[in-house]
Amino acid sequence: MINDRRGRIDYDETGQAPTHAPTIVLVPGSCSTGAAWRPLMSHWKDKFRCVTTSLLGYGGTDERRTPDNTDIALEAEIIEAVIARAAAPVHLIGHSFGGLAALAVALRHPHLLRSLTILEAPCPEILRHAQEDAHYRAFRNMTTTYFAAFQTRQPNAIERMIDFYGGLGTFAGWPQRVRDYAVETTGVNLLDWASAYGFALSPSLLKKVVTPTLVMWGEKSHPAVRCANELVGRSIPEASLAIVPGAAHFMIATHASDIARLVAPHLDQAMAQV
Repeated sequence: MINDRRGRIDYDETGQAPTHAPTIVLVPGSCSTGAAWRPLMSHWKDKFRCVTTSLLGYGGTDERRTPDNTDIALEAEIIEAVIARAAAPVHLIGHSFGGLAALAVALRHPHLLRSLTILEAPCPEILRHAQEDAHYRAFRNMTTTYFAAFQTRQPNAIERMIDFYGGLGTFAGWPQRVRDYAVETTGVNLLDWASAYGFALSPSLLKKVVTPTLVMWGEKSHPAVRCANELVGRSIPEASLAIVPGAAHFMIATHASDIARLVAPHLDQAMAQV
């Protein structure tokens, strides 16, 4: 745990990697904690020093945002604090909203990173800039109905968002404790979406990313999600793109071995450049 002056930040190191091993910082998505990365870390068998955290309002990380201030910079700051504790530079991997926050770090402080891997970040604004109107409306329609359900106190309002990403029935198929945590943190997730819509991603902004970057998405993910992440990857200079076969959004739990295999060449290439 990091006891920052503005609140606690989750920090955990996992495994028995040698002291000279490369450091990977893994940032989970919404409604999750660093524990979500265990399936992926198990495939690396202590090849890397793995550091995990949780986003604002999840796990032991204190919330800093308010409905009037959801700047993505507030999310980036906690990741930067984790990187500082881990001793930069690091390989940064983020899933979902964690991937969007990781992208903000790469834009703010590229010197902190050896590489960046984004696994299906929520990037609706890139769709708007690219005039992908149908896909942008898909995001907006989902969040509009989701927010309305929460405001009318529907207990499983977040199911709309989960099933948008994972397909119909995804939320219902989760273990009860996982569903309970998602419901408990719904208010936090609404702030996440406000941060995502407020992050004005555009091709011109993404051209400023200088960190070696890999952008990944699932073969079976929502078409709007696939389109947004492909646009992000194609807008970042020399970024690599990869599709996880048979996977949807919650791929770090369902397709950890495929992700480990696809990420390995990206990490190896970045380490060779050190």
